[in-house]
Amino acid sequence: MQAARGASLSDADGTDETDTSTPTVRRPQARLLFVTVAVALLAVDQLTKVWAVASLTPGHPQEVVGSLLRLDLTRNPGAAFSTGTSHTGFFTALAIVAAIVTIYFAMRAASRAWGVALGFLFAGIVGNLVDRVAREPRSFHGHVVDFLELPHWPIFNVADTCITVAAVLILVLAYRGVRLGGDAARPDVTDGEEGHR
Repeated sequence: MQAARGASLSDADGTDETDTSTPTVRRPQARLLFVTVAVALLAVDQLTKVWAVASLTPGHPQEVVGSLLRLDLTRNPGAAFSTGTSHTGFFTALAIVAAIVTIYFAMRAASRAWGVALGFLFAGIVGNLVDRVAREPRSFHGHVVDFLELPHWPIFNVADTCITVAAVLILVLAYRGVRLGGDAARPDVTDGEEGHR
């Protein structure tokens, strides 16, 4: 009976949940994915912003794929969709808190999928936070560099894209029941098995 009960409590990937060492073993993999994804995407975000500032002129958009995708340099002092433009300092403080909370959850993740999702989220948050801390007009009140434009959509950047992707991934993981501490468990059929004993 003990063997049957232990076998029924398994992760979606076949890992035995009764083994208390399992989350500890898998946590370094999730952390590695988190760091790798976050660093790579943050680098892409910052490099593309440096390029945009050096190569683009505000008010002179350049077409990349006809009218579908254009490059148009703008500086956003507010949040998404240019809201709250007079509260740059507040959004900076909020981003710092959000980055710390993301790290907190990432260090406890034992799911590789959550490691990737949180890596996207951290890169997006910190990508725009770097702008607010380091760019003009002054520290912690800097304006975010945006330069990607789609039809009927506010101009955005790579960091914004990372946050959007992270939101989609988190919703999918939540819908599928994938837990931060490990993959979703299979239904426990132990009670049914014991009923036939």
